[in-house]
Amino acid sequence: MTYNLLQGKKGIVFGALDEHSIAWQAARKIKEHGGNFVLTNTPIAFRLGTIYQLAEECDAKVIPADATSIDDLKNLFHKATEILGGKIDFILHSIGMSPNVRKQMSYGNLNYEWFLKTLDVSALSFHKILQTAEQLDVMNEWGSIVALSYIAAQRTFPDYSDMAEAKAMLESIARSYGYRFAKHKKVRVNTISQSPTLTTAGSGVPGFDKFYTYAQRMSPLGNATAEDCANYIVLMFSDLSRMVTMQNLMHDGGFSSVGITEEIIEAL
Repeated sequence: MTYNLLQGKKGIVFGALDEHSIAWQAARKIKEHGGNFVLTNTPIAFRLGTIYQLAEECDAKVIPADATSIDDLKNLFHKATEILGGKIDFILHSIGMSPNVRKQMSYGNLNYEWFLKTLDVSALSFHKILQTAEQLDVMNEWGSIVALSYIAAQRTFPDYSDMAEAKAMLESIARSYGYRFAKHKKVRVNTISQSPTLTTAGSGVPGFDKFYTYAQRMSPLGNATAEDCANYIVLMFSDLSRMVTMQNLMHDGGFSSVGITEEIIEAL
């Protein structure tokens, strides 16, 4: 069932890699609800993923950009507003990467150069996007900007490593820049804290399969899927959420509010 919640709205989707990614599912849902957008990711992601397939499916243009590069972001915003015919209404930041996690480095033996890379890609890129969007004045009033987070920003999870710090920073940036953007342009900025999701990036975390099962047993509604998250993103981009900003919104089937469940007790 389609409600055309985004009819006439224009935006940018960062981070679609393949059909398993949340950004990929979000792009589909945005198009389904009448929104138009450009897709962007790093050049290496284009080689690893199948973003052009998504672009064809959604009738969207693709603009390569490294979200950690101000020059790339300026070029992206200039081209996107030209392609879309004016200022934009929404941005999705679905970007995260940790070399330490990829290399399975112990939290007590982190490579600090890699740590800085984690923070730059996974969190500071969000500030760079927000700041560049404001400076270039590319957002329409009452626009919506969303980044994807995870509950490891508040709680400790083994093997999530320096990505936890990155997510905490991401959520702080959403609050701080959310205040600024709301005052200056009535643009809202939020993060969505999503369930563990079977994406290409998520599956790279050691022990992910066991943790996914644990979260499933801890969540009274079960884990939220990538498609579920895509629907929530559409809601946050729509006018139905126009007074919601500076929030970290839990989208986890109830996981974050549960102490223990019958399933976990039985398993013990």
